[in-house]
Amino acid sequence: MKLRKGRAFGALAIFTTLVACGVGCATSHVVGRADPDAQTTTGTTVPEETTEELTTLPPDKVVHVTAAGDNLIHYSVFKNAEALAGGNGYDFKPMYSEVKYLIQDADLAILNQETVISKSNGVRGAEGGVLIFNSPPEVADAVIDCGFDVFTMANNHLLDMGTDGLEESINFWNEKAKENDLTVLGAYLNEEDANNIRIREVNGVKVAFLAYAEHINGFDDLLNDVPLRVIKNSEEDVIERQIKEAKEKADAVIVAAHWGVEDTNIVSEDRVELANKMVNWGADVILGCHTHTAETMEWITRDDGTKGFVYYSMGNFICAQTDNFNVVGELPDFDIVIDGETNELRLENVGCIPTIVHYENDFSNMKVYPYSKYSKELADRHGLPYAVPQGTYTDFGWDVINRIIDEAIPEEFRKLDK
Repeated sequence: MKLRKGRAFGALAIFTTLVACGVGCATSHVVGRADPDAQTTTGTTVPEETTEELTTLPPDKVVHVTAAGDNLIHYSVFKNAEALAGGNGYDFKPMYSEVKYLIQDADLAILNQETVISKSNGVRGAEGGVLIFNSPPEVADAVIDCGFDVFTMANNHLLDMGTDGLEESINFWNEKAKENDLTVLGAYLNEEDANNIRIREVNGVKVAFLAYAEHINGFDDLLNDVPLRVIKNSEEDVIERQIKEAKEKADAVIVAAHWGVEDTNIVSEDRVELANKMVNWGADVILGCHTHTAETMEWITRDDGTKGFVYYSMGNFICAQTDNFNVVGELPDFDIVIDGETNELRLENVGCIPTIVHYENDFSNMKVYPYSKYSKELADRHGLPYAVPQGTYTDFGWDVINRIIDEAIPEEFRKLDK
């Protein structure tokens, strides 16, 4: 379990001292000092010191949150981990080392775990163009070590290893949750489990988590004969009920939404519509996934004038994809603040940290970098523009990275120096 540093801000304590001196006062006096020999002129008095009662307001409660998009373990990702382990399993930890400080600095860190972990099935990473994934358990060790403590699993690859593989993966993560004080959601053992709203208390703030998927790659029928449960975006009655229940039980509600069209940064109208519904139902922050591209973000104003915030897509956290827009991602970064006097919620310092998935020839030396630690020199060594092994040319470089960021992330929300 990582150590966290509380961020409570004390309110200003004010006291006022009033000293009055009559007209004609000939001698100045130091307030609070006894002077038995002091003399005053006729008709002049020095009143007693007057002090108002000390007043202290309750401190605000603050939770600093960082999140990450798709932890997408392609074949070349786990082959890097295999090489780093020197023939003894897999070691993914070095690939996250450059962003680890950002995750550990957060009071609350959230990750979308895109691939299942089913020990009884062979490791798969969409090799040969077959989009089937199954990751080694060392992936979990690495992202837990990195500092993540909330994992969302609602995504289109949940049934890549069938219902038995999904059940095994859920049980695997549930066991990790018990061992490491984690919160896991998005795929459930049964209906009762799905309706158990996950709430985590951090710095005195109760934060509820919900997660929904647009589709499961057409394998939905596999769930008809088993108790396993995944809630889809089309089930708006369930989503509305759960968000409203979460808002009653917690101070803040964060929703992970797996949605959109892959490989584009265009936000579709249906997502804007659903985001507005979610915020009006009570969601405070929406973390979008699935498109494998960084997309825009915005405030949404509720009917009562309060606001929520949506990140339409965080893009990839790690991957071995071969288009330039796939290797630039986002780390949402914001503060949840509960006002000490009014108990009202507000979001502060809202924005995101751009990230770059770096790899070189033959997908070697793979690592995730924050924008502040990346450089033109690293960009020049990137495995793009020649995407191995396809051998196709992809425009890439430091200027391309900045162009993608400019197109995807509004300037007011860019955190380029963290």
